[in-house]
Amino acid sequence: MIRERAVPSDSAAWLGTANNVILAVFKGVVGLLFDSRALLADALYSAADAAAGIAEKVQLPLSVRRRLRLGHGAGGRTKAEPLAAIFFAVFLFMGALQMGGASVSTMVTGKVVAPGFMAGVAIVVSIALREIEFQFQYRQNLKKPGNASKSFIDMHRHSLYTSIIVLLGIFGAMTGEAWDIPLLLYADPAASIVVASLVLWKGYRLIVGAVYGQEEAKAKAEDKSAFIETVQRVHGVITVDELKLHGSGHYISVAVIISVNPRISVLEANHIANRAKILLMNRFSQVSDVSIQVMPYDPGYPYKSNYEGSNNDLPTLLQ
Repeated sequence: MIRERAVPSDSAAWLGTANNVILAVFKGVVGLLFDSRALLADALYSAADAAAGIAEKVQLPLSVRRRLRLGHGAGGRTKAEPLAAIFFAVFLFMGALQMGGASVSTMVTGKVVAPGFMAGVAIVVSIALREIEFQFQYRQNLKKPGNASKSFIDMHRHSLYTSIIVLLGIFGAMTGEAWDIPLLLYADPAASIVVASLVLWKGYRLIVGAVYGQEEAKAKAEDKSAFIETVQRVHGVITVDELKLHGSGHYISVAVIISVNPRISVLEANHIANRAKILLMNRFSQVSDVSIQVMPYDPGYPYKSNYEGSNNDLPTLLQ
């Protein structure tokens, strides 16, 4: 019997999440060492981008989801899924409030100092790395069917604007120290307050998207039955155990759990899932991403594999 297996997520998407984590650590360390509150806030923003990416991809283990489903019917399937997004959002709220409060306190007391030179280098390097990663991801998205690139471009644009705000804050404070203009020293904590506010907004959007995203998708998308029927047409799919729609602006992402013959190989199961993914994205133009998880068909119900010859001696009921 094959083990539970999901179609691998797009490697470029995971690369973007890893890049956000690395940038968050890099900017956070440099911001602490060289007294830049704006760079610390930008590190928190990168962490928010990484949290959003992880919350979108992560799923509870199958055994946990099965226990949650017992006795709750279809409605109990999704109750635990927003927990990851809410968990990340709470930490983002705490970090943004602390960062904003510390920056306001610094401006009120007047104890402002210009960040070190390395803070300016760090923000320039981070913008360059982010742009390189964006160009790679953008080219990868162009190779896929669907409209996945639009939301990705919007997210990159917002991150770029945030980094530009931080850049202006850091170099503004450094200019104020170099030219002896005390007022410009406030540029760094002021940029920190602006970015902390953006992080609060991202945390709010993360929670709203996790809690209400599925309901919005149901209102915008076509009836689920059309998606289920499309997946069931794929040769090798025995049942569609679960199908969920998540809204993202004008586009939707589809998460599907299918059952296949447990006697086939992992490679064959992966081919079945890939065919179902391509069929969904080609048939429905509003679908930007498809995640398919493959499970072995329940062995308690006899069936006959489509991949076995007619000389199989094992009696089966499903033909």
